[in-house]
Amino acid sequence: MALTQWTRAMEWLAAAADDPQAYERDCRRGGAGIHLLAAGRLWDVLIVPACLGLRAADILNGLRVDPGPVLLDGGRREVGFFLPPDPGATWVGSGTRYIRQGGWIAAPAPHCRWGDLRWLVPPDGNGSLTTPRAMELALHRATQELARCHGIPAHTSRSPHRRLDDTSTTIDSTGRGNR
Repeated sequence: MALTQWTRAMEWLAAAADDPQAYERDCRRGGAGIHLLAAGRLWDVLIVPACLGLRAADILNGLRVDPGPVLLDGGRREVGFFLPPDPGATWVGSGTRYIRQGGWIAAPAPHCRWGDLRWLVPPDGNGSLTTPRAMELALHRATQELARCHGIPAHTSRSPHRRLDDTSTTIDSTGRGNR
């Protein structure tokens, strides 16, 4: 990560910290710089089980979309995807949590690629986020692949999906969404 990109990424993350100066100081010292960051203003975070999230991250990379930051919590065995703030949305699915306005996440410095809490895809310094549509598609494909590998009938495995205003978007076997 180039120094200017790293600096912009650090400033972007610090903007969501309770104490931005303390976050930046910790990052500049070269440590993990783990701090609580507020969700809902700059991003929301979709958290899924690691087995699903790691495969979805690979699929996002293969889709040639610019993914937003992806955070791995090895201790909790979860992966967090940074999405645009969407106060009207929820995400549903087994083992899925959606952190938005009023929620907080623990995040390390943008250079942190080691330890239990680390970036799989660090912030790019430009505020790039994964689109909900790309996220749904990646989760759908990952769910289908995992079901196939474990011998689970595809019709019984439902991928995490976004719900808007009490309606649900489902992804069919072609990857197309419908309501």
